[in-house]
Amino acid sequence: MSGIRPMFEKDRHPIIKALRDTGMFTEAEVDVAIELIDKYLYDKDQKDYTIFVAEEDGQAAGYVCYGPTPATEGTYDLYWIAVNPAIQGKGVGKKLLEFTENEVRKAGGGLLIIETSSQEKYAPTQNFYIRNKYEIEARIKDFYRKGDDRLIFTKRL
Repeated sequence: MSGIRPMFEKDRHPIIKALRDTGMFTEAEVDVAIELIDKYLYDKDQKDYTIFVAEEDGQAAGYVCYGPTPATEGTYDLYWIAVNPAIQGKGVGKKLLEFTENEVRKAGGGLLIIETSSQEKYAPTQNFYIRNKYEIEARIKDFYRKGDDRLIFTKRL
């Protein structure tokens, strides 16, 4: 991996492709990710979302989107983290996550919250967070749909 840097407009299509290629997200979920990407790229006055990309051979290989949780002090949400499936398992996601934790600390944050699905296909995602010292703080049954719970992971920084 070449490095982590702020997202630029040239990264938009490779990141959207990576989101779709993972096979993890519904089209509605990808639409939400695109909405946040566009807000970050095109609304320079917004302060809700920060996006960084991981570069591999000069190309955007993955990204992370996070921001301060409204009406809290020092709490941040990690909204999206995704890595191009062609390079998953090479530590890019871990580097993006550690980078985000460090940025949140620098901003005075002390709590990072991540939400994901309980579906079996998300087991690798859940295990990724657990390996990186996140704890399941809450489970909301049937949140996304019947049988698909919302898992809320937290890490105190």
